Amino acid sequence: MKSKVWLWIVIAVVVIGAGVLVLNKKPAEVAKTTEVAGFNPDIFVYAGSGDAETLEPSRAYDTASSEIIYQCYDNLVAYKPGSLSEFIPMLATEVPSVENGLISKDGRTYTIPIRKGVKFHNGAELTPEDVEYSFERNMLADPVGGPVWMLIEPLLGASTIEDYACELAGVDDFSKVNAANLLKTAQAVMKAVEVKGDNVVFHLAQPYPPFLSILARNSSWTVILNKQWMIEQGDWDGKAETWTQWHNLDTEKQTLFEQAMGTGPYKLVEWDRSNSKHTLEAFADYWQGPAAIKTVIINNSVTEFNTRKLMLQKGEADAIYVPVENSPQIEGMSGVNLLRGLPRLSNVCAIFNQNINATDNEFVGSGKLDGNGIPADFFSDLNIRKAFSYAFDYEAFIKEVVLGEASVPYGVIPAGLNGFFDEKGFRYSYDPEKAEEYFKKAFNGEVWEKGFKVSLIWNIPNTTRKTACEILAAGIEAINPKFKVEVQGMEWATMLPRRREGRLPMVFIGWLADYADPHNFVYPYLHSKGDLITFTGENGRALAAKEFDPLVNAGINELNPEKRVEIYTKLQKKSLELAPHLMLYDSCDRVAMKDYVKGYVFDPICPAQYDFYALSKTKE
Repeated sequence: MKSKVWLWIVIAVVVIGAGVLVLNKKPAEVAKTTEVAGFNPDIFVYAGSGDAETLEPSRAYDTASSEIIYQCYDNLVAYKPGSLSEFIPMLATEVPSVENGLISKDGRTYTIPIRKGVKFHNGAELTPEDVEYSFERNMLADPVGGPVWMLIEPLLGASTIEDYACELAGVDDFSKVNAANLLKTAQAVMKAVEVKGDNVVFHLAQPYPPFLSILARNSSWTVILNKQWMIEQGDWDGKAETWTQWHNLDTEKQTLFEQAMGTGPYKLVEWDRSNSKHTLEAFADYWQGPAAIKTVIINNSVTEFNTRKLMLQKGEADAIYVPVENSPQIEGMSGVNLLRGLPRLSNVCAIFNQNINATDNEFVGSGKLDGNGIPADFFSDLNIRKAFSYAFDYEAFIKEVVLGEASVPYGVIPAGLNGFFDEKGFRYSYDPEKAEEYFKKAFNGEVWEKGFKVSLIWNIPNTTRKTACEILAAGIEAINPKFKVEVQGMEWATMLPRRREGRLPMVFIGWLADYADPHNFVYPYLHSKGDLITFTGENGRALAAKEFDPLVNAGINELNPEKRVEIYTKLQKKSLELAPHLMLYDSCDRVAMKDYVKGYVFDPICPAQYDFYALSKTKE
């Protein structure tokens, strides 16, 4: 029997109360209730930790920033409730497909009819030109390190707008691109996204199976902006000749750094940056009907969990952020719903830096393989990477540290996506004997004879990563007394420049899916130009270019679903064989909210923990 091989994911949809959001339907009206003991059905307070970096859609690539953008803007399509492979219209009136003729048979042209009568927060009406401008503007802005590569890759066949311009000009430095080729670059962007009547037409450089996923709600980089308002604020004027004036601007110089103008259910009233607090107000003219909750306050200044817990107990917050280690303190709390083990399309790893910047670097000791340090290319030896991978006690970590809210990974692709497999025995597990075997092979036996000393760095206050470092250190040191692994905590602001400079021997980091397709994991983790493979250094990128790039490129260009599965399965297995990263665990999430909060639905890919438009507050 032929199996189903299209992109799929089994979602454990968790719903609390009534009033679950269904697109194109107005939420149920919530009766006004008398305010008692601070309860106000019109106001929702969320207490979190860690503020947004920016509200600029072309740059925002962190969950705190994306959470605000999510509430204030709309996308062309949205995921169908309960699915990450089917879509429903949002600002589009119809989801394009080959069957309805809105996707060409070769998969390279997408025609999207734009909804009429939709208003922006300033009262202006949405037009196809706004949609066209939004995509062109973001592609040309393309801030370094931002998410716009996900548009440039399918539409231009490049990784960044600078790469595209350099290739066009035949140079290796963007500063050397002449005016003629800069103009051609903008013209190529404008040709890729065009208005035809009431439709916006996307012309792809090559077939790109996950293109609709990239357009879908949850993607901050494809939200729709108001062209005229943006120009009035001093942003790009829409002319091909001027785009470089707005390209890769400093974060705080971008128009939307701390303001928002969208068509979404909430308007941004204020971002109090000094107090890490965002205030949102329901948009009365929202095209799907006004939200039940009129005011949302997102307070990200509450860094202490005990303070957040007390706020939840007293009703000063309707929901709070709960780190996994604190879940037991919320369990059974009166008047509170705690949902645990919610499966995220996310994983956490430790990246092996195969070209450590060893100059004046305290993390590598002597910088030599002499028992008092490690050489810069220490992790270039596959035996070292395999030994470290077998020295980590995955099961103990998941049971004792993340309290069962995770699973042992089978590679870079998490469960639920094409290419994932769970063949028994085909994954790393805690095996000191195998770790010893590979340590003895490393560097022709020198590692075992001389030993080494290395530091593992975790970002304060992430105690989960601290414990992961400690478990790995203990596992390694138990194998040979000559192995010394120090665990050191460092403030995020201090650690970031050292990470950029390539000084960290291992980089502990998590990845939350941008969209529901295996390409969004294999590209950042395995492609030589991926965001995460960058931390492996020159040797790691060279390994990726040789071993992974051909398969990653083949997977994204393949339209046959069965062949895509075969390609991603090969990538998954190869990622285990070559171990460019130590994959620690596939993530789960948790939420804690008052029991009078209704309408919550868990979304495994949403950057926002809460879709406030779907919620209401009702005391029974």
